[in-house]
Amino acid sequence: MKIVRYRDAASNEARYGILEDQTVYAADGDVFSGLTKRDAVGSLDEVTLLTPIQPGKIVCVGLNYAAHVTENDPSRTVPDEPVLFMKPQSALIAQGEPIVIANPENRTDHEAELVIVMGREARHVSEADAASYVLGYTAGNDVSDRVQQQKDGQWVRAKGYDTYCPLGPCIVTDLDVSDTRVESRLNGEVKQSQTTASMIFNPHFLISYISRVMTLRPGDVIMTGTPEGVGPMQPGDTIEVEVGGVGVLSNPVTAR
Repeated sequence: MKIVRYRDAASNEARYGILEDQTVYAADGDVFSGLTKRDAVGSLDEVTLLTPIQPGKIVCVGLNYAAHVTENDPSRTVPDEPVLFMKPQSALIAQGEPIVIANPENRTDHEAELVIVMGREARHVSEADAASYVLGYTAGNDVSDRVQQQKDGQWVRAKGYDTYCPLGPCIVTDLDVSDTRVESRLNGEVKQSQTTASMIFNPHFLISYISRVMTLRPGDVIMTGTPEGVGPMQPGDTIEVEVGGVGVLSNPVTAR
């Protein structure tokens, strides 16, 4: 199932829907316990999509593809444990909304990522059981100010600006993420293209590991890291992130 969250034209309220063959259908029920498809709302191009979930926490994993570890800093070594940081909810934007570069004078990069959406509370779960705690998967872009990232030594400011966490367009509930392609395209040119089989720490291991640090609750998301090929965006660009089976998350780039 592909789950979307959209703005209802009549009430202006956020609602969940089901996406089938580029058509959005209204849905009854609860996103975590089950949705039932109702009448068609409109085509994907006609509906205003919101972020597919409103997470309580945005947990991020850095340096999770070996080739990415050294592409911006040759002195880095491959981590022996996941590198964790977080983004604020205020960084979230949806499909089609603009990424607003906060510091146009600084190099600001795209980072295509597979994103896990939690379906139920997870605390101290095993890697073997981790999949049962997942609602589904979506695509994300971990927008990053490289100048501030290097200056600060930690990454919250560089990656936490408003609009620096595009998410969407939908949640896929039945995706096999053992070898899923993660790709970015800048103005149509492929910049990143790698599969999750190249991850240092696989998605189920990440859920287990993070759940031993903090309780993960329904709707929380985990950004699982980006492959090599990250690069700068400029105002006027369009950046697309595609995760196999999920679809394309596309955002124009502007400046503050």
